[in-house]
Amino acid sequence: MKFSIASISAWLFAGFLTAQAKPLKVFILAGQSNMQGHAMISTFDYIGRDPQTAPMLAQMRDAKGQPTICDKVWINYLSEDRNGKDQERIGKLTAGFGATPEKIGPEFTFGLTMEKALDEPILLIKTAWGGKSLHTDFRPPSAGPFVFADTDIARIQKQGKDLVAEKAAKAAATGHYYRLMMAHVKNALDNPKELHPAYDSKEGYEIAGFVWFQGFNDLVDGNFYPNRHQPGGYDEYGRLLAHFIRDVRTELKAPQLPFVIGVIGVGGPSVVEGETPAAIANRGMRSAMAMPGHMPEFKGTVANVMTANFWDPLQDSADKKKWQIKAEIERMKKKDGKTFARGEEETYLQTKLQAACTAEEWEALKGISNQAYHYLGSAKILGGIGKAFAEAMAPMVKK
Repeated sequence: MKFSIASISAWLFAGFLTAQAKPLKVFILAGQSNMQGHAMISTFDYIGRDPQTAPMLAQMRDAKGQPTICDKVWINYLSEDRNGKDQERIGKLTAGFGATPEKIGPEFTFGLTMEKALDEPILLIKTAWGGKSLHTDFRPPSAGPFVFADTDIARIQKQGKDLVAEKAAKAAATGHYYRLMMAHVKNALDNPKELHPAYDSKEGYEIAGFVWFQGFNDLVDGNFYPNRHQPGGYDEYGRLLAHFIRDVRTELKAPQLPFVIGVIGVGGPSVVEGETPAAIANRGMRSAMAMPGHMPEFKGTVANVMTANFWDPLQDSADKKKWQIKAEIERMKKKDGKTFARGEEETYLQTKLQAACTAEEWEALKGISNQAYHYLGSAKILGGIGKAFAEAMAPMVKK
C-alpha cells in the first residue's frame, strides 16, 4: 500500500489533534450585584495610570485599544435586564458582560487570566442577580428551611402583617435563586456545543471550578443577623456557605470541585479597624465568609480572595469628598432654600470638588462609575478582583 505525503501529513495532524484534545473546561461564576459587575468600560483608562495595574489593562485591550475579544473563552450569562426580567447573553468573552452591556464584572479579567494559565477552550457560566442574600435567596437545600426568629415574629406582628402569609412568602422565596442558578447551569451543560464551538462531544466537558462573589445583602441585614455588631455575629453565614459548597458539589457530581470565595471588601482594609459597631460588623462578615476556606474538609479545594486588597485609596478619598459636597448642597437646598438653575448644581459640584481634590484624586474620579458598595464601579478594582480569582483558581485546577 502506498501513502502520499498529503495523506501521511493528514494522518499525523489528526493524531496530533487527538493527542491535544481535552474536555472543555467549565467555570461557574455566581453571586449578586458585584458578580454582575457595575464598572463602566469608560473607566478602563484609569487602570493604566498605575504602573502596578497597567499590565492588566494591556491584557484587557487589543492593539487598537479596543476591549480584547477572546477566541478560546466563551461566556453564557444569566441575569436580569434593565427591566428586571431574566435575560441570557452568550458569546465570546469580552467587555460588556457586566450588569449591562456597558459594564464589566470580575468575569472579564477572570477569563483573560484563566485563558493564559490553561491555554485551552474555556466556557464561563455566569449567574448573578442584584440584591440577593445567602440566608434566603441562595439558601442551599441542606441548610434546612428558613426559620423565623422570635424578633422577626414580633416585628411582623407589630407591623400588623399576616404572619401566616409572611411565612408562606418566605418559604417560596427561600432557595429560589439557588434553584434558578443550578437549573441554568444544568441546562447549559445539556447543550455545550451551542455555547462553545470548540466543544468536542467525544472529549466532553469538565466542571473545573466555581467562584462565589456575594455578601453585601447579608452584611446589612440586621433582622437576620441581630448580633452583627458583636464578635461572631455573622457565623451563620459561614455555616450556610459551607452547606452551599457541599450542595453544589453534590448536584454537579463533582466532589472536589475547586471553589473560590470572593470575601467582601467594600470600603477596603480600613473599615475593619477599631471597635466601632461598623468595624466589628465588617470584620465579622469577612471572617464568616472566609470560614469555609479554613475548614479541614475543604483543605486544598476552597480558596479565599480578600477583595479588600484591591480597593483603591485615591478613588476612595475622592469619592468621599464628592459625597460630602453633595450633602452640603442638600443642606443648602433644605436649610437655606437655595435653588439652582438648570446645570448650575452640577457646575457648582464639579467646581467645589476640583478645589477639594488633589490632582491625583481628580484623576481618580475618572475611574469611578458607581457607588462604593459596587466597588465604586471601578474597572481597576473589579479587574484586579477577577484576575485574583483566576490566580487562586488555576493552581487548584491544575492540581
